[in-house]
Amino acid sequence: MGYALLAGAIAAEVAGTTAMKYSEGFSRLWPSLATVAGYLIAFALLAQTLKTIEVGTAYAIWAGVGTAVIAAIGMVFLGETMTAAKVAGVALVIGGVVLLNLGGAH
Repeated sequence: MGYALLAGAIAAEVAGTTAMKYSEGFSRLWPSLATVAGYLIAFALLAQTLKTIEVGTAYAIWAGVGTAVIAAIGMVFLGETMTAAKVAGVALVIGGVVLLNLGGAH
């Protein structure tokens, strides 16, 4: 159940961050409200996740997957450039999360 809650927290954080892009510096009401709602849901679900998953593991997965997904959304849907450095950076983040999990962080 902890990993399902973590997946929900990641999805809410990604939705909130994507909405933030459209809030234009919090000058547009609906995207701004979606940003706040996304982050409130994300933190509430992350807090529930921490009842069953160690904080280091949960946060590493949350931050790593969220970063990778946001980078992909930016490159695929928002017209951001895909550079070798960005791809390598995302790969390193994912590799770090995998290493943390393989190293017995949970």
